[in-house]
Amino acid sequence: MKYFISTILLLLFISCSKELNFENQSFEKTTNIDCIEKCPSIQLNIPIAKNSGNIGDSINNTVFFSIKSIVDFGDKPNTSENYEQLTTSFIQAYEKLKRDFPKDHFGWEANIEGKIKYQSENILNIEISHYTFTGGAHGYTGLRSLLFDPKTGKEIANEKLFKNWNLFEAFAEAKFRTKFKIPRDQSINSTGMLFENDVFHIAQNIFFTKKGILLHYNSYEIAPYVDGPRDLLLKYEEVDNYLITK
Repeated sequence: MKYFISTILLLLFISCSKELNFENQSFEKTTNIDCIEKCPSIQLNIPIAKNSGNIGDSINNTVFFSIKSIVDFGDKPNTSENYEQLTTSFIQAYEKLKRDFPKDHFGWEANIEGKIKYQSENILNIEISHYTFTGGAHGYTGLRSLLFDPKTGKEIANEKLFKNWNLFEAFAEAKFRTKFKIPRDQSINSTGMLFENDVFHIAQNIFFTKKGILLHYNSYEIAPYVDGPRDLLLKYEEVDNYLITK
């Protein structure tokens, strides 16, 4: 009997220990080279999965590599293995450039914030909001969606969200044309959009929300920068027949 009770308690402990719990952690670095106010800096605020074993490790690794790809801008691959190293490498890259070109006036900045956008038994959606500036006319602001299977910690490809990708894409295009007033008998770019090859495609970043799924096109993706991002919200009652799960 004692053995049976001990086994049950152990199983409960293992089950609880693998429950997905997140804690936001912040990482920040600022240079002090030739600056007094508004010094070049990098700030990260990231949800970290805690006490959830391999599932949490898988999610944390995917989030880290996604953020590293946002911060990484150099010709050589960024070798950072954690957020402390990543923030340090960003500042060191700026300081090297400043030493090489001391007369040039430029400032760098990176602000990245992650949050749990949506969580259910079948879908975990983490949103990465980012702004980076490393010189030029303006910085770049964007959103990135990371979708996971909370049972395994593995990332879910967009195509795996739907029963039939082609049918959903046709449905989404009809909705997109209606929202942005693009005539059905004209090309998708006829009113100024910039879809590649003049062919509609689903946004790379799909977010799950309380009301439905949001197709988010960042600036530059399908329209000029001055026009900003484009969003298309598809309510669940409209897309339930297309979705595999939510």
